[in-house]
Amino acid sequence: MNATGNGPDRAPRHHGAEGAGREETDRDPLLRLLPPPPERDLPAERHFHHKDRLMHLIDNDRAREPRPSRSRPFLRRPALWTPLAATALAGVLAVTLTTTGDDRPTPPGGGAAVLLQQVAEVAARTEATAVRDDQYVYVKSLSAGAELEEDGTYRAAGEPAEREVWWSQDPAPAKTVGLIHENGSYFPVNELVPPGSEGVPAGLDRPTYTWLSTLPTDPDRLLERLYDLTDPDDGQEKAQAVFDTIGDLLSETYMPPRNAAALYRAAAKIPGVTRETDAEDAAGRHGYGIRRTDTRAATATEWVFAPDTLIYLGERTYLTRDTTSGKAGQTLEENAVLTRGVVDAYRARPDSPTDPA
Repeated sequence: MNATGNGPDRAPRHHGAEGAGREETDRDPLLRLLPPPPERDLPAERHFHHKDRLMHLIDNDRAREPRPSRSRPFLRRPALWTPLAATALAGVLAVTLTTTGDDRPTPPGGGAAVLLQQVAEVAARTEATAVRDDQYVYVKSLSAGAELEEDGTYRAAGEPAEREVWWSQDPAPAKTVGLIHENGSYFPVNELVPPGSEGVPAGLDRPTYTWLSTLPTDPDRLLERLYDLTDPDDGQEKAQAVFDTIGDLLSETYMPPRNAAALYRAAAKIPGVTRETDAEDAAGRHGYGIRRTDTRAATATEWVFAPDTLIYLGERTYLTRDTTSGKAGQTLEENAVLTRGVVDAYRARPDSPTDPA
């Protein structure tokens, strides 16, 4: 749901059958200069992600055009086809969970299941407007990510930067799926697809409001569906991949309240999910945390919820033990959702006119 790049740090590219092959040939020697992934400390997809970032930096130098600063594309999972191994869609999806009335939930006791059940109840009471296929989901957020150095270690993530994204809700296959605004520039979100393909259709890799509304609302059936749809990264636990998939859907989409509630109830059934009494998002907001640790990959992902309303605020992924890539506690990526809504055009903002080009 953004604009000119393939996500916060992706640039527009054109891929034809001949162009893709020529580009791959040009880049092969450069790919060999990259350091190998450090053993099995992190899922391979994260290293591919940084390889992809390097390729974009090379493109930037060639084209001499401005590009978005960050490279974390839309979802963690790889796109349908990429010659460079793992490319994801762009952005960060956010579910609007605004309760109706003045009643605020009582801070829950108990563990993760209790907290997620109450969060689900808040989500189910959300007042939401159905999104048409010709509209766009708008999300404004703060986000930051660690950079992989040449020696295979992660440089500390910088200060979270503001960005806006617009996601097209058109269910038809598309190569341009959104628009992003970052560092004062607009960039189209162009998906890398196989030669001859019409683009990426609505689905798990491009979760539109209409597609999300078709998911099962029974948490057991929904969890089974997500396990079927989700492929773990190399070295990642399957349960962690599903937990992260749910987090991706919660952080930057707009969906019917019943589906948001079902996602929280499904998350409560994933083994290893725990509750944290204090968690912090990229904006410095504190709240309750829901966390799952992938012991195989030495990472943990934590969702943050406002303590007074239980509205989803953001998430953070960090290392849980010292590895060859970094120290325990080092943040790998974080985000904080500031505003979300539905608009009728790119560059339009909720309750505001369309910005001039």
